[in-house]
Amino acid sequence: MERKTLTINYVRYSSPDEMPEDDRKLLMCAVEASGSSYAPFSRYHVGAAVLLSDGTVVKGANQENAAFPSGLCAERTALFAAHAGYPDLAVRAIAVTACRHGRMLSEPAWPCGACRQVLAESQKRAGNPVRIIVGGKDRIIVFSCVDDVLPFIFDGSAMDK
Repeated sequence: MERKTLTINYVRYSSPDEMPEDDRKLLMCAVEASGSSYAPFSRYHVGAAVLLSDGTVVKGANQENAAFPSGLCAERTALFAAHAGYPDLAVRAIAVTACRHGRMLSEPAWPCGACRQVLAESQKRAGNPVRIIVGGKDRIIVFSCVDDVLPFIFDGSAMDK
């Protein structure tokens, strides 16, 4: 038997004002995107903003449905729109936040497992790390790649063996 330790590195900011300008702008795009959320059931309005390799930003918001679970998270809405509209551009980063009345909630909006798996596929397609910014009013966490939020990623490579 062999014991291992998994270490996850990230950067924590206390407010958007502490962030590098590019990251802050992407997070504010996610705040803006939350305004397009359709969340009459949970009232949890999530916005996401995806940064592509050419600087294009694609926004998405969660979309709920009375026939639960037919809705879709903000992260997947933005990522699928980015891949459909710009199939040749790599995803470089994504920012995610939850808001009420256009203001970030205190705690970050963490991507669900399904969104993390789609992020893993986006990172594989991009051939480079995808940065993840999860923002809340009281703290913002930045991960340098998807591996830090989804260790032991299933990327399909095992099927090739």
